[in-house]
Amino acid sequence: MKQPIPTNREKTFSENELIISKTDARGKITYGNEIFIELSGYTEKELLNAPHNIIRHPEMPKVVFKLLWDTVKTGKEIHAYVKNLSKDGSYYWVFANITPSYDSSGNIIGYYSVRRKPSIRAINDVIIPLYQELLNAERIGGVNNSQKLLSTILLKKGLTYEEFILSI
Repeated sequence: MKQPIPTNREKTFSENELIISKTDARGKITYGNEIFIELSGYTEKELLNAPHNIIRHPEMPKVVFKLLWDTVKTGKEIHAYVKNLSKDGSYYWVFANITPSYDSSGNIIGYYSVRRKPSIRAINDVIIPLYQELLNAERIGGVNNSQKLLSTILLKKGLTYEEFILSI
């Protein structure tokens, strides 16, 4: 499926709505609730079995997704601010909580994500400037360079990534 061309149109959703999706262990979508389908702009048929990164916005630093995957693959949950890309090129921000799903033997069989409306202040004052810095570092030296920058920022704050995200 062809990647949409991003526009400056923002989609929003209410604070009472939760965006929910599930994936298999490889990140292929196995479920999306109505608001997820609506905001994505894709049909349910287009979303099912598609990689979750079908909605990845190019203005998202790769290091955020690397950190996300590195964390959930170890069985831990993670929170992140994410800018998503809709099929029509518009975008929407979410505050995501991603957790692993397990089978009866304790093996990770997929991931469950619940996203809610993020704080506008957090997005504008912290996340957008941070993500721009990380993207610039990524353009210069790849994901490793971006990861070093993020580690330096967190070290200066004396916080883990999770503590930092939850403190915003």
